Parts: sequence; structure tokens; C-alpha cells
Amino acid sequence: MSPRDGIIAERPVPGVPRRYEFPETFRAELANGLRVVVTPMAGRELVAATLAFRSGAADEPDEVAGASVLAARGLTEGTEVRDAIALTEAFERLGASMHAEAGWDAVSAGLDVPASRLEPALELLAEVVRRPSFPASEVERMRDERLNDLIQAKADPRRRAEEAFVSSIYAASSPYRRPSGGTAETVARLTPVELRSVHDRAYGPAGAALVVAGDVDPAAVVAMAGRLLGDWEGGQTDAPVPDASSAVADRFVRVVHRPGSVQSEIRIGHPGLPRRHPDYYAVAVMSMVLGGLFNSRLMANLREAKGYTYGAYAGFDLRRAAGPFSARAAVNTEVTVPSIREFLAELERIREAPVTPDELAAAQNYLVGVFPLRFETPGPVAGSLAGLFVHDLPDDELARYRPAIEAVTADDVLRVAREHVHPERCAIVLVGDHDQFGADLEASGIAPVDVVLDEAGAGAGA
Repeated sequence: MSPRDGIIAERPVPGVPRRYEFPETFRAELANGLRVVVTPMAGRELVAATLAFRSGAADEPDEVAGASVLAARGLTEGTEVRDAIALTEAFERLGASMHAEAGWDAVSAGLDVPASRLEPALELLAEVVRRPSFPASEVERMRDERLNDLIQAKADPRRRAEEAFVSSIYAASSPYRRPSGGTAETVARLTPVELRSVHDRAYGPAGAALVVAGDVDPAAVVAMAGRLLGDWEGGQTDAPVPDASSAVADRFVRVVHRPGSVQSEIRIGHPGLPRRHPDYYAVAVMSMVLGGLFNSRLMANLREAKGYTYGAYAGFDLRRAAGPFSARAAVNTEVTVPSIREFLAELERIREAPVTPDELAAAQNYLVGVFPLRFETPGPVAGSLAGLFVHDLPDDELARYRPAIEAVTADDVLRVAREHVHPERCAIVLVGDHDQFGADLEASGIAPVDVVLDEAGAGAGA
């Protein structure tokens, strides 16, 4: 067909990424240790404000695992001044929405509010964070919801695979071996007492930052913080780095046997890297080439060439300590063993075959190109700045991100792959019907095999 028929002769190619500079950010510290970080964004009338704390699920005692997640959820269930309904109505009258959550590394409580109502909204946020009541009835309800969620997780092959994977790669001493929200055994014993203990330990100005982004005046925000939070006391200065000890000495296979499953969930990996690692940028590029892009090596192999799966991925979960590295996919049961072989082949190849100029450019262009798209609204700006605080990263980390990604070379990618990806020393975790692929798996000689019957998923299919 000719161009006049509406068909272009050549496929479009990506353009050159546009210049971008992260907005100027102002920082201050109150006398009680609270950091205040403000990013003015002219014209962004919906302001995002977040209180971030350097303490998360990794810092709680094993016997009350899940308390941090439940305590964060409980912040919005009432304070010493208002019950949950009154609290919700108070935020709604300001046109504000509030959210609170806890992860492995941190707890955050934040809100979105029109700039003209920022101070009364921050006053409410201070009340929620400083004076939660953790009503017994609400804690019981949240605990029951979490226990029901854990029951559902047992029946979900994907979540079951994630749980089995982390419990296989981390030592018994590491909190990372369990879900961040706790287990059925630990959650069942949580009461307002345990949630209050988490709050008293983790919530305080010494290990916290107030991050605000939007159409605001930095000096005015610092003054608000002083009025509302300047007399706040308590909290730990910094949480210790979590134990991320590995349980992987050699390659092994662990099968969670689910009779009747028509698919197998595959996870292959080992403990990886902390966020504060000098190879962060090169690892980001390498991960894109291996399993982060739609045209990555894993996708090109397992999806496009072999047709084993709709999607095959790989990457690092970077935390305060070494989070997991994993390669993952869901495949039809009959191609379970061939899929494992292809995964291992690609993990070896990324350590042996240098990336091509096209692979390198595709990964860098993607990372550089999507970076500014993340910061079009105040919420992601505040979230990213809170992340810098949680991981104790330099103030200019976001400003130098794109140049650092562009500076990564093919030699850098090969080096970090060799140093941080270990197919010879990994756990291969499968959730699927061992009766269907077990004989082939044993005959393959890939690694010693351990089989566990998945009682919750037996007969449930995939």
C-alpha cells in the first residue's frame, strides 16, 4: 500500500528523551529532630503531604509479625479526640483524603488536600499520628480481615509462590523470610497492646520526615510544622539494618505440590541487594535487559520464541537490607521443566553475553524516558522524596538519576550481572502439580528436589 492510503512506510522509533530537572527542594530540621522537606510545584493546587518513619515490618519482633501493618491501618480508625466516623468527616470537610501504610522499610501517613486548607489538614494528620486510640473493636475487625486475607493467599498460586520463595531463600533469623503483614499464627495474637507498642517505638520525630509537595511556600510549611509538630517527642532515631542472611548455599528445587493445577508458578532467585548499593544504576539497566521490558531477553525467549507464558520477568526488590532477586513466570504445567531450563539459560547468558547496543539503548531510554512521567503530580514527588529519607540517600539522588543511567556501559551491565546474579546458587520454587512434571524434573538433573504438599491448595486448580 502507498503512503497516500494512510500506511506509513517505516515503523516509528523512539525520540530523544526531553530535558528534565527535578523541582528545587528545600530542607529544614526542627529542634526535636523532625526533618521537613518541601518541593514547591506552581499550579499544583492539590498538595501531597507525607509523614515517613524509618521503621517498618522488618523491625518488629517475630512474635508480633504483622503489628506494623495493622498499626498503620489503625491510624485512621480513631484518635483520642475523634472516633473513626468523626475523623473521616473532619477530613472530608477539608476536601482531604488520608492514607497510611507500612512496608518492610518504613511507615507512612499522608494526605492530599487543597493548598488553601493545608494547615488544618496537617493538624488532623498530626492528631492521627500522635494520638491514635486503636479501639479494641476496630483492631479485632482489622485482625479478622487480615486472617481472612491470609486464608485467601493460601489458595492463590501466585501469592503462595511468593511466600514459599522468600521462606526458601532467607535464613530463619531474617524477617524477610515471612510476609510483611505477618502470618496467621502471629496476626491471631495481635491486640491494641501490640499496636500501641509499635506506635510508641516507631512513631516519633527523631526518625521521621514531613514531606510536602505542591503549590506551597516552603517557609510557611516549615512554620506550620513547627507549630503542629515542634513539641512532639519520642521515637527511635534510626532502625537497625535488618538481617538478610541467605539460606541458599547451592542450587535446589522446592515444589509446593498442588494436585490438579493446570499451571506452574515459577520463582528462581536468591537474596539480592540493598537500595544503598553503588551498583544501583547498572543493576537497574541490567534488570531491564534481562526481564524488565516487554522486549527483554526473558520475554523474547519464553513468551515470543517458546510460547510458554504470557509474561516472564526478573528484577531486584531493593530494601534497606538485601531484598530478593527473582525471575518469575506462570507457565502451563506441561512446559514446567523446559521453562526452568530456559530461565537458567537466560540467567547464565546475562552473565556471559554482553548486551548489544540496541539492548542497552532500549533499557536506558525506557528508564530515562519514564522518569519525569513519575513526577507530574505532587503525590509521587512527595513519595520519592520520602524514599530518599527512608534509605538515607543523598539529597541530589533524583537530580542525578538520569545522567547516572545514561552513563551505564555494556561492560558495567556484564560486571553487575556476574557479581549479583547467581544461577549456580539459587532456589527454584514451583507451585504446581508435581504428579505431572515430577518425573521430568528428577530426570533433568537441574538440582536436588524437595516436595511439600500444599494442603490449602490441594485440588483447587490454578
